[in-house]
Amino acid sequence: MLKITNAKFLFSAASESQFLKADKPIIAVCGKSNVGKSSFINMLAGNGKLAKTSKTPGRTRLINYFDFGRFVLADLPGYGFAQVSKEEKLKWARLLDSFFAQKENITHVFALCDIRHEPTADDATMINYLYECVIPFTIIATKADKLSRMQAGKSLSAIAASFKCGVDNIIAVSSQSGKGADDVLIKIENILDI
Repeated sequence: MLKITNAKFLFSAASESQFLKADKPIIAVCGKSNVGKSSFINMLAGNGKLAKTSKTPGRTRLINYFDFGRFVLADLPGYGFAQVSKEEKLKWARLLDSFFAQKENITHVFALCDIRHEPTADDATMINYLYECVIPFTIIATKADKLSRMQAGKSLSAIAASFKCGVDNIIAVSSQSGKGADDVLIKIENILDI
């Protein structure tokens, strides 16, 4: 199984001209503000301090690039955060549009959603966008430690129905317990070997 031992932060991009031109695969991480993107990245890296976590939603406002050895991970700004100006939201939307427009540079996307809640309209928009752009993606259901196994099963079925995908295209994870980390690493290994 893929082992990640020395992931490191590369740089942040605020505009298309700053996007990384990588010589290795780029895997992007997207999701609503406060869904647990930074915690997910830290779990994968085995380093609780690699990506800055915050209790305040909307902290990631740039595209942050991390070198994970065999691939580069791109942490995208969270969407759907109510307490930023319309202008700031538009700026984020344009940044994401520019990023996804260069889809030949994106190997895969991990689209995060909170297992405890129904996917939002913003989540649906993101997933539909990935379908339309024909960008391969896997749904990551975060905070799985917060539900019982039975509740988690029901929730995964609801998420799958909402996103029109199979339950097997969703990986439930918990950055607290490490649940699902190995499944994600296996998925990444398969992505890199394609």
